[in-house]
Amino acid sequence: MSAHPDRVRAVTTPEVIALKGRTLGPTAWFPVLQDRVDAFARAVEDWHWAHDDVERASRGPFGGTIAHAHLTLGLVPHLFASLVGFAEGEDAMFYGYNKVRFPTAVPVGSSLRMSATIVEVVDLGGGEELTVDLLMEVDGVERPACAAQAVFRHYAVKAPD
Repeated sequence: MSAHPDRVRAVTTPEVIALKGRTLGPTAWFPVLQDRVDAFARAVEDWHWAHDDVERASRGPFGGTIAHAHLTLGLVPHLFASLVGFAEGEDAMFYGYNKVRFPTAVPVGSSLRMSATIVEVVDLGGGEELTVDLLMEVDGVERPACAAQAVFRHYAVKAPD
C-alpha cells in the first residue's frame, strides 16, 4: 500500500498537463516538534533564541519557540510529494520560487498541512514545468504560515538502482 493513498498520479506528459487548474490536498497534518527545529538550526547555523531557547522564547511575543521560516519552506518538497506522484521512482525536482510570504509564525508543537493549486503546466519537450500556488496552514490558526508560488520540473528519469 502506498504511503500516500490519496496522491494524484500523473505518468504521461498529457496527464501532467491535465493537472493545470487542479487544487490538491490538503496533506495530512505534519507535526513541528522542537527536535526538528533544533536539527534545522544545526544544519543551517541559525541559532536565534525564538527558535531554540525554550525558556527565553516562553517570555517572548509568541509564548514559546517557533519554527524557522525556512524550515517551513523546506517541508514543501516532502508535502508536495504526498499530493502528486509520477511514475515509480520519479519525482518533481524543485526549480525555484516566484514569490514567498510568511503571514504567521509556526509555534513549535503545532502541525502544518499544505494545499497546492497547479496554475500552469508547460511541456518542455522531455519534461514538464509546473507552477504551483502553495498554502501552508497551521492547525487552529486562521492566517497561513506560508503562501508561496513554487516551480517544479518533472523529467521521466528513473533513479538508478
